[in-house]
Amino acid sequence: MPTLKPTDKPTGRNPLLVAFVTIFLDLLGFGIIIPIQPFFAESFGATATVITLLSATYSLMQFIFAPFWGRLSDRVGRRPIILMSVAIGTVGHFIFASASSLAPLFIARAIAGFGTANLGTAQAIIADSTAPEDRAKGMGIIGAAFGLGFIFGPALGALLSQIDPTTPLYAAGLLGIGNFILAWFLLPETLQKSEGPAPVKPPFWAQFSEARQRPNVSVILLITLVSTTAFAQMEQSIALFIEHTWVVDPQLSVAARIAEAATLTGVFLCLVGLTAAIIQGGLIGTLTARFGEVRLIQVGLVILVGSLAAIPMAGDTGQFIYLACLAPVMASGTGILMPSRSSLLSRSVPSSSQGAVMGMNQSAAALGRVIGPAAAGVIYEMGKGLPFYAGAILMVVGVLLSWRLLPTTETEAISPPD
Repeated sequence: MPTLKPTDKPTGRNPLLVAFVTIFLDLLGFGIIIPIQPFFAESFGATATVITLLSATYSLMQFIFAPFWGRLSDRVGRRPIILMSVAIGTVGHFIFASASSLAPLFIARAIAGFGTANLGTAQAIIADSTAPEDRAKGMGIIGAAFGLGFIFGPALGALLSQIDPTTPLYAAGLLGIGNFILAWFLLPETLQKSEGPAPVKPPFWAQFSEARQRPNVSVILLITLVSTTAFAQMEQSIALFIEHTWVVDPQLSVAARIAEAATLTGVFLCLVGLTAAIIQGGLIGTLTARFGEVRLIQVGLVILVGSLAAIPMAGDTGQFIYLACLAPVMASGTGILMPSRSSLLSRSVPSSSQGAVMGMNQSAAALGRVIGPAAAGVIYEMGKGLPFYAGAILMVVGVLLSWRLLPTTETEAISPPD
C-alpha cells in the first residue's frame, strides 16, 4: 500500500497528535473497565484468584500477539494495523458487557487482549515521526495518553457504575467505535516507503536474536518484564484491597458495595494517572535532557520499590487518605520509568526494526501482566498485603538489572552494523 514519509504527511494530520488521541481513547476504554471488572466478576461468584486470572487472560493474548502486530506493521504499515486492532478490541468490549456468566467474560477479555496488543505499533509511529534526540519526549506522548486514560477512565467508570454495573462496559465499546472512526479519517501512514523491492526480513526469532546482541536490549526487556509483573500485581490487587479494607459495612447491598468500591478505586487510579500524565506529557523531555534515560530508569525503579511496600502500611492505618497520598509518589516512578525505558530501547535498534522490537517490549510487558495477575490472586488469598510486598521485591530486581544499562552514546559506539 502507498505510504507517507513523516515529512510528507498531510497538513492537519500530525501523526504524533493522532497517535496520542488513538492511544488515549484506547486506554480510556480500558480504564473505564478497571474499577468495575473485579466486582462485575465477583457478581458471578468469582474468587480473587479467578478475578486476577481474568486479567491474566487479557494480557496473555497481548503477550502472544504483540510481536505479531509489531512485525506486521513493519511490513504493511502502521495505519492498517491500528485500525484492525482497534476494531477487534471493540468487539471484545461489547462481548464483555453482554456476558451473563464467567465463561463469556474470559472469551471477551481474550478477544480484547488480541486487539489491544498494538502498543508496539503505536510506539513505532512515534519512532517513525521523531528524531533520535526527541525520542524520549515522543515516547512521553504515549505515556501521557496512558496517564490521561487512567485519570478519566476510572473516574468515568466509577461514575457510570452508579447507573448500572454494565454501563461502563458498554461505554468502553462505544469509545472503541469512536476511536476507529477517528483513526480511519485522521491517522496518516508513517512507515517510510522503501525504494526498490522490499527487503526480505528474517523470521521473528532470528530478528529477536539479532536484536538481543545489541547493547541494552536484553536488559531492557528483562526490566520491562519484572517491573510490569510487579505493577500488574498492584493493579489487580488494589481494587480488592480497597474493598476489603474500606468497604466493610455489612448492611450495604451488592450494588452499593460495588459502587463505593469502584469509586474509591477510581479516585486512587485517577491520582496515579494525573501525576503520570504531568510527568510524561510535560516534564520527561527536560528530565531526559538533564539526566539521561539510564539514570531516570534507575530513579523510577527505586521510587516504585518504596511506594509499593508502603501500600499495606497505608491500609493498616485505616485511613484512605494515606493510600491516596501514595498514588502520586507511585505515579512519579512509573512516569519516569516507562518513557525512559521505551526511548532507550528505541535508540538501541535501527529504524527498520522499530516495530518488531517495540512489539517484543510490549510482549515482555504483556507477559508481566500475565504472571503478575495470575500470581496476585493466589498471593492475595494468603494475605491481602503480600502482593504489594512481592511487587516491591521484584522492583529491587529491576534496580539491580538497571546498573547494567549503558548510555546511548556508548551503545552507538559498540552496536553491530545494520
